[in-house]
Amino acid sequence: MSLAVTRVRRPAGVWPLFVVTGLAGFMTTLDNTVVTVALPSIQRDLGARLTALEWVATGYILTFAGLMLAGGRLADVHGHRRVLLAGLGTFTVASLGAGLAGSIQVLIAARLVQGAGAALVLPATLAMLAGREERQRSMGVAVWMASGAAALALGPVVGGLLSQHVHWSWVFLVNVPMGAVVMGLATVAVPAGVGGSEAGRGVDRAGTAGSVVFLAAGTFALIHGGEYGWGSPVVVGGLVACAGGGVVFAVAERRAREPMVDLGLFAARSFAGGVVAQVLWGLGVNGVFFYTAIFLQGVLGFTPTASGMAFVPLALLVVLVTPLAPAVERRLGAGRTVAAGLVLVALGMALAATLQTGDGWGRLLPAVCAIGVGSALTMPLGSAVLGAVPESRAGVAGGIFSVSREISGLFGIAAVGVVVQAGGGFAAGYAAGLLVAAGLVLVGALVSLVALP
Repeated sequence: MSLAVTRVRRPAGVWPLFVVTGLAGFMTTLDNTVVTVALPSIQRDLGARLTALEWVATGYILTFAGLMLAGGRLADVHGHRRVLLAGLGTFTVASLGAGLAGSIQVLIAARLVQGAGAALVLPATLAMLAGREERQRSMGVAVWMASGAAALALGPVVGGLLSQHVHWSWVFLVNVPMGAVVMGLATVAVPAGVGGSEAGRGVDRAGTAGSVVFLAAGTFALIHGGEYGWGSPVVVGGLVACAGGGVVFAVAERRAREPMVDLGLFAARSFAGGVVAQVLWGLGVNGVFFYTAIFLQGVLGFTPTASGMAFVPLALLVVLVTPLAPAVERRLGAGRTVAAGLVLVALGMALAATLQTGDGWGRLLPAVCAIGVGSALTMPLGSAVLGAVPESRAGVAGGIFSVSREISGLFGIAAVGVVVQAGGGFAAGYAAGLLVAAGLVLVGALVSLVALP
């Protein structure tokens, strides 16, 4: 099967589309980390246990990742703008519900609905870029990836400021006006006729159900394994359900006339390698963001605001270095550029693992800066993945690439949490978790060298 991309001429004005892409990516990715610094305040106000707090963080990522492939298919079937607006509306209403939640159960439920809305938004934004000529596509994907990386870093800042000086509910309520603005811009900037070329082809319901069960059961087992014991019936049941969901997904994809995951896409080495490298980067970085916010407040004694501000240099470096990444890529190639970035990220994690009680900004800053510069240099991943697929499959390809990031975040938080809980104290467990995460990122660097052009 040929994976050559068929280019379609578009109207000349691309920057409004880039603005929508960046804002939509920023808003949905922000909710991955904005809640982390607010967790102690949520725990105090709602009386939640640590495992419940983990569900507040991972519940959003769970539905985000589990439904994103279906979201990509819907974008191909019904059109990019229609699916984008539906996702933005769902996300915005769910954010209002999360901000008004009076119990931990309601908050977790609202977070699950938020993730479902985001699962429609992100594949549609990437699909809108896939049919552009190479320079525009690279620029648009760079905007999308930079906005996402900046959102991951700025999330703790926003969460810290709001939870300390206003109220933790505003961590979610801030999405309401932002969502309304992005919906208005999308109505104007996104052409109504783009997408929908796969009309008449449905969503793979069995595959969707299998993927959701796989992610939900696996997350449950990882989060509650330390609490109930890995040999307990409830955890073993979760692991069995996880395996069963994986089998259902695999069988459904092999038998479906129109599977969610077109395995032919993975025949392109750049596509397969980019997805794997993205997963390994996300496994490390997302776990670090979640537990670093708790470490800075609980071990180093930072205030919520100071804890959030610790990530500002990372966000600034992502924004400043990202425009330089294409020039580095032209000189070194995508593989070497991404590999160099991942090595820097791993180095930053290793430095963060040496932090001890009493350390301050001087020890923290080099680690944060290394992660920021390294993350900016991974920007060629997105363009390499989208450039390897035909435009008619752009929604699914964007969904696969996006879901790889979200799945890695979901299991990154849960898996690093297993290491943290087994480390004989939070500080020791945190250091061990960072070293494990650094090792995963280094494997991603090797994959990039082999697979990317």
